Amino acid sequence: MRRWLKATLMYQPPPVPILHRIMPENSTTFCVLALLALNIFYLLYHVDFSTLTSIEVIAGRSGLLFVANLPWLYMLAAKNQPLKALTGHSYENLNLLHRRQGELLCFLAVIHFSGMLFAWWRALRPFLTLYRFLTFKYILLGDCAFVAYEVLYFTSLSSFREWWYEMFLASHVFLQAAGLVLLFFHHFRSRPYVGASLAIFLLDRIVWRMNIKTKTVRADLLVMKDGETVKVSADWSVSPRSRTGWRFWLGGNMSHGWEASQHVFLTVPGISKQHVLQCHPMTIASAAPEPGQDHAWFNLIIRAKSGFSRDLLHYAQDHASTKIRLDGPYGSLHALDMLHASDISIVVAGGSGIAVAYPMIWSLLHSESRHGQQICLISVVQDASHTHWLGTERLQELKTLGLHLITPPPSRKYGRPDVAALLCDNVHQLLDHAECADDDSKISVVVSGPDSLNRSVRNTCSRLVREGLNVDVAVEKFGW
Repeated sequence: MRRWLKATLMYQPPPVPILHRIMPENSTTFCVLALLALNIFYLLYHVDFSTLTSIEVIAGRSGLLFVANLPWLYMLAAKNQPLKALTGHSYENLNLLHRRQGELLCFLAVIHFSGMLFAWWRALRPFLTLYRFLTFKYILLGDCAFVAYEVLYFTSLSSFREWWYEMFLASHVFLQAAGLVLLFFHHFRSRPYVGASLAIFLLDRIVWRMNIKTKTVRADLLVMKDGETVKVSADWSVSPRSRTGWRFWLGGNMSHGWEASQHVFLTVPGISKQHVLQCHPMTIASAAPEPGQDHAWFNLIIRAKSGFSRDLLHYAQDHASTKIRLDGPYGSLHALDMLHASDISIVVAGGSGIAVAYPMIWSLLHSESRHGQQICLISVVQDASHTHWLGTERLQELKTLGLHLITPPPSRKYGRPDVAALLCDNVHQLLDHAECADDDSKISVVVSGPDSLNRSVRNTCSRLVREGLNVDVAVEKFGW
């Protein structure tokens, strides 16, 4: 029963037909459904549906639920938050809950707005025109807040983010700030919740991110052999981490180094004026400084798509170096800790997912506590030139240290490899070679790549759990 439950929670359903919307794994879906059920309970509890006034009651409750959920919405979005200490998951792992809660709030806003219109139609229509009703000061403020949050929802859709990420960033900051101000003056009972949300936002954005977590360095820019990828490199002296005072509790910036699998928000002001305020999440593609190391070598591998990454590619073609601003590091160490605690550790990287895989593999191979641990990397690339992102010398060095490296032929020329079969075969091969291997041998799999690859690996691990193996899986992917 326990094995069946674990496999079921690990399984990721296929995308929703027609909408082609990616579904999360079942465990996350159950969390979202629990959040939805709790809000429905508060919305409908003890409502007398025998009269039309029930609609107005639900409209009022939906407004209260909207503001009551606001602090949690901002907490889940904050880059620096106490939930990481409580759950072990950083903001990027909680981002899907943030998005689903945001959708719930927009739906509650629709119910509240519609209910207020119904109240006008039922009781006030004979005495008051709709225009006059909607332009009362406190109602007009609510109307504007409603528009701000609904526009915020549409600009946060994945299709819009992919089409115009820069506008998503700008609208996300401006519209949510405007929405908070409008809500504050719309109704006095919203003010404690608005105040809490504003405090979370200001502490995260201004006090922490813009002052404590930011570092500016000069970096080298190199266009890779494929002509579509930029390597950003920098180095600096590592400052010792404070073990006392506010720095110990709040964390430091990149001057103090980082951990494998963490990421930063990158700003390149030199591209143009509009890029001065833009920050984009990038996984650190270099090994983390070891304890006692006094110098850090920092790399980012950025695949040009559109918007910022395409602008950076054009800029790098004419500039060998530039000043960059780094906000971070961020990210939980859940996946890395899981790999370290396993008998067999497998990392599956698809395309630029190698930027996530390499620091993890390096950390595993250089761990002092490694005793008979089997470590495997399955690296899937579209083109043979993509192997130069890391360099054959580094890959050979990893193999010398004991890495089992699997590199299927490039998918652009030979088609997509059967990653599920590769993963299953290597799990059983590594079990055969592992010291004291048995059914309780702990196997951990981390995957970073396109959605289709992530789902294939996750569901393969679910199948292995059903077969009786002790397998855990983690997906390293940004949720925006």
